[in-house]
Amino acid sequence: MAESSVLPADLGGSPDLERIILEHAYRGAYLQLALRGVLVLFIALTLAFVPPMNDAGVCVAILICYALWSGGLALWTRRGGPGPVNAMWLALFVDLAVLGCLTLLTGIAAQQSWTADILSNGLFVIPLLASTQLRPGVCASVVVPTVLVFLAASWATMASNEEPWASILLSTMALAVLGAGAVMLSRIQRSRVLTIGHLVRDRTALLAELMGLEQRERRALSEQLHDGALQFVLAAKMDLDDLTGSADPEAVDRITHALTESATLLRATVSELHPTVLDRVGLARALGDLTRSAQARGGFDVELLTSEWVDDLRTSADDVLFSAARELLSNVVKHAQARTVRVELARWGEHAVLDVTDDGCGISREAIDRSLSRGHIGLTSHELRVVAAGGSFSVHPGSRSGTVAHIDMPFEIVTAPDSLTTSA
Repeated sequence: MAESSVLPADLGGSPDLERIILEHAYRGAYLQLALRGVLVLFIALTLAFVPPMNDAGVCVAILICYALWSGGLALWTRRGGPGPVNAMWLALFVDLAVLGCLTLLTGIAAQQSWTADILSNGLFVIPLLASTQLRPGVCASVVVPTVLVFLAASWATMASNEEPWASILLSTMALAVLGAGAVMLSRIQRSRVLTIGHLVRDRTALLAELMGLEQRERRALSEQLHDGALQFVLAAKMDLDDLTGSADPEAVDRITHALTESATLLRATVSELHPTVLDRVGLARALGDLTRSAQARGGFDVELLTSEWVDDLRTSADDVLFSAARELLSNVVKHAQARTVRVELARWGEHAVLDVTDDGCGISREAIDRSLSRGHIGLTSHELRVVAAGGSFSVHPGSRSGTVAHIDMPFEIVTAPDSLTTSA
C-alpha cells in the first residue's frame, strides 16, 4: 500500500488490524485538529493586538476563510471513516500556505512590522501538526517546505525588521531541528502501532489455531468414547439382558440401572465433547436439547427463543455459539441459584446474536477476573474464541437482578436453508 494511505500493507489487510491502525490514526487526527484550532486562535490574537500596517482587511479575510475551512475539516473528520484520516496530510500544506502568505503579506509591504515577526513563529507549530501523522515520509514532505518558507519569509522581511542574517539562520536551524524531531517522532509512533498490529495478528492466529486444535481433540476424544467405552457398556447391557432369567433379579436390576446410567452419561459426554447434533439438526434445535438438560440439572424454568434462526441453517459460528451457551448454562446451574433462564438466538444479516439471561444472584466482571486469576478459564476461553472470530462477548448484571450474557459475532453460511437457496 502506498505511503499516502494510513493503513500499512505489511499488516496483511486484516479487519481487526485495520481497525487498530485507523483508531490510532484518528487520535492523531484529533490532536492535529486541536493544534490547528490553537493556530487559528494565535493568528487571530496576533492580528487583533499587533495589527499589520497595510492590507489588514485582506489578512482578516484570509483568517476568516482559514477558520471556516478548519471548522469544516473538523466536521468532516467527526463523520468517521478512513477518508478524512487519509486526506488529513493535505491540510498541512494549507496551514503552511496560510501562515506563509500572512507572514509575507504583513512583512513586505511595511517598512517595519512586528506582525510578520510574530506570525512567522506560528510556522513552528507546523512540524507538531505533521508529527501526528503515522507516515514519516508525509511528515518530512511537510517539514522541508516549512523550513524553506520560514527562511524565505525571514529573508523577504529582513529589511523591514532589520534582522541580521545570524538571527535568521539560527532561527531557521531551530525550526529544522524541531522538524527533524517531528519526523523521528512520527517514525517512532508508526513503529509502535505496527508492533501492536503484529502482536494482535499473531494473537489472533494463535487463538484460531487453538480453537481448531481444541475442536479436533474434542472430536477425536468423542469418537474414542463412542466407539470404545460406550460400545462396551451397551454390549454388557445386552449380555445382561440375556441373563435376566437365570440371575438374581435384584442384582440384575442394580447392574442394569448402573449400566443404563453409565450409557446415558457417556452419551452426554460424547455430545458435549463434539455436538454432532449440530450437524444433524442445527444450532437452534441443539440449543433446545442443551437448555432441557440444564433445566433438568438446575431445577429452573427455561424460555428458549429461536424463531429468527432457521433450523436447516449451518454457519461457521455454530460451534462457538453452542460451546459458549453450554458454558453459560453450566455456570447458571452451578452458581446462579436462578428460578428462570431466558435463552434467545437471533440472526441480524450475517451476524448471530445470542443472549442468556437469568434472575439469579448475578456476577460481575471483577468476579470473572478473580476466577481467571485462580486458574478458572472456562468463560474467558469462550470470550477469546468469540473475539478471535471477530465478535463481541459481554457479561453484565441484569436490570433488576441476575446476569445478562450477550454474544454478537459474524458468520459465514456453510449450508444455506432451502428457502434461501431457491430465492437466491
